[in-house]
Amino acid sequence: MNNASPLILALGLLLAPVCIASAATPSSSAVARQDLLAPVLVTAPQWEQMRQQVRRYPLLAGEAQRAERRVRAMMEAGIDVPAPRDKGGGYTHEQHKRNYQAIQAAGALYRLSGDQAYADFVRDMLLRYADLYPTLGPHPQGRGQIPGRLFWQTLNDSVWLVTAVQGYDAVREAIDPASRERIDTQVFRRMAEFLAGAPENFDKIHNHATWAVAATGMTGYVLRDRSYVDRALMGTQRDGEAGFLKQVDQLFSPDGYYEEGPYYQRYALAPFILFANAIERNDPQRGIFRHRDGVLLKAVDALVQSSYGGYFFPINDAILDKGLDTEELVAGIGIAYAQTGDARLLSIAEQQGRVLLSPEGLRVARALAEGEARPFDYRPQLLRDGPDGTEGGLAILRMGGENGQTLVMKNTKQGMGHGHFDKLNWLFYDNGQRVVTDYGAARFLNIEAKAGGIYLPENSSWARQTIAHNTLVVNEQSHFGGDWKKGQALAPTPLLFDITDDTQIASARMDDAYAGVRFTRTQVLLSHPALGEPVVLDLLRVEGDEPARYDLPLHFNGHIMDVGFEARSAVTTRPVLGKANGYQHVWIDASSEPSADARSLTWLLDGRFYTYRFASTAPSRAMIGESGANDPAFNLRREPMLLQRVDGQASTTFYGVLEPHGRYDGTAETVRGANSRIDRIAHYRGADADVLVLHLDGGKTVALGVADDPAADAAHEVSGDGQRWHWQGGWKRFDTSTGEDVK
Repeated sequence: MNNASPLILALGLLLAPVCIASAATPSSSAVARQDLLAPVLVTAPQWEQMRQQVRRYPLLAGEAQRAERRVRAMMEAGIDVPAPRDKGGGYTHEQHKRNYQAIQAAGALYRLSGDQAYADFVRDMLLRYADLYPTLGPHPQGRGQIPGRLFWQTLNDSVWLVTAVQGYDAVREAIDPASRERIDTQVFRRMAEFLAGAPENFDKIHNHATWAVAATGMTGYVLRDRSYVDRALMGTQRDGEAGFLKQVDQLFSPDGYYEEGPYYQRYALAPFILFANAIERNDPQRGIFRHRDGVLLKAVDALVQSSYGGYFFPINDAILDKGLDTEELVAGIGIAYAQTGDARLLSIAEQQGRVLLSPEGLRVARALAEGEARPFDYRPQLLRDGPDGTEGGLAILRMGGENGQTLVMKNTKQGMGHGHFDKLNWLFYDNGQRVVTDYGAARFLNIEAKAGGIYLPENSSWARQTIAHNTLVVNEQSHFGGDWKKGQALAPTPLLFDITDDTQIASARMDDAYAGVRFTRTQVLLSHPALGEPVVLDLLRVEGDEPARYDLPLHFNGHIMDVGFEARSAVTTRPVLGKANGYQHVWIDASSEPSADARSLTWLLDGRFYTYRFASTAPSRAMIGESGANDPAFNLRREPMLLQRVDGQASTTFYGVLEPHGRYDGTAETVRGANSRIDRIAHYRGADADVLVLHLDGGKTVALGVADDPAADAAHEVSGDGQRWHWQGGWKRFDTSTGEDVK
């Protein structure tokens, strides 16, 4: 081992050339053999450029130092390749994760330093796997139809291979022929054959299959085995009906939205973008980053757009603390920047504070050091869903900048088995906080004490059920009867998406979540000089073939300040809302009598007040509840909710306005603006349209007309309270203080 300090080696300050030229001129056969061993996932010239420049740019130098500390610690501790026995989060599971991360990092450090000790470490670790892997059958704690070998699910085996093959590629030519042959055959070929030999996983259109095809294809490039590459690209039958290209075509919309939602888009992004990068290096004629109008690069942008305050919108099976700093998006940002030169991406890389030890990481680190970053433009947009962009979409409305107001309306398709039953659900962010919330997934990832880190039973009994979301529930049943396969074929129909300076609007209809029931929802982010902050207008019209029970929950974050309606307290008895479909997990703390009058609820969150005014066209009961009932293992978070209930009606309309206002400073002990600036909300219905009117403090009013028919040339008229509103098109805003368009 070189006696120079490891830190100096990692930074390349005392580096020997990686490849020592022979004194004799090599024969053509020797050159050919060398070409078969040269790295292909990152080329030798690219590694050499990184070696020369790694010390120049702080972000890349810091990454090398972190990698060196991690690898050196593992080298000193000794190689540990245990026989698999544990679930996710258990010792053997976590050790195999540490091992593949160390293999990748050590490979990079070998190229950056020239220190043979790193290559020897990778060799010795992989020789231990060469001893172990051929002896393995299905994992003893195996999950699913195809348990893994090293891990309890095949997915993790795929992740191991995607990561480890990158490190192996970097050191393969520095390993003696006998060891290299053994590692090639007993580790990488065996793992690739295991993955590609299970078409029921490999040929799926799903993120598990994406990891499997990426692992197999990248292994194929490294081993120069075209059969692996072809199977990865085209499926086990090599007919294009499965495999990577089909997954790119089916799982992303034209806008780059991924069917399972942002959380799983983050997870799937790594194999998509890493394998695409390998394809670009080795098969540039495919133009993989131009495929479908650059949809993989759009996916990176769409994922960043699907975030607030650094965290992804937690729709479907999502864990709340996943955000822009995840390793998968570090890879995505680096590769996307290298492909596009888009300086907006650099601001995200700056937030991440990490880069890949790769040519892409070098480009990002250099650009940041040279001050090229530009702010990322978080903007209102509709991210269409479905391969053709025709199966709903995620509507994102934004005002007030990065930490201002963001309204998310989930009008997407089901999202396969990770989808929740929450058509036309919504979330709201303000002041850097989650205000109107989504539970996400009931899971403590890789925490062994919580069912080994897998999805908890409450993920099915609560988190996926409709009552756990901010949307319509009919007769206490979840959408599609809780059957995701039924829901997979049925998507909302987008009606409106329009953006102006002071009004942003999204609208969609859902026809078949319940038999004989149709509901349409319109949501608006609206600013007005008389209001301190933009407000959310919500209009949900439900039409049924027969009388039913209609429930509309609102899950919010904060401490209740004022209950603006008479409600009977139930703190001593604390009844449970229902018996099934998530209702069994809700305690009811207070309940009102049915009323058609508008009511309000005010809460405080991080120094800002929020007043929600709500009503319905039929008498409704208002209930305040909390999640966590019937949870003996304490798996659920205790979170507040408001529930509106209309009984015995075939059709009704729910409407409301959520207003952020005021400021509470606990340090200074000051309060301002604690009272709402909206005096009341009113609703009027015409033959084919609705009007919502906000009566503001000081006498001003603002009204919004929304038509059933969004056609631009359709005329509409609504009358009420001595006024008449008329307009043409899907919607119109009226400032009634000036009398505009009001007769």
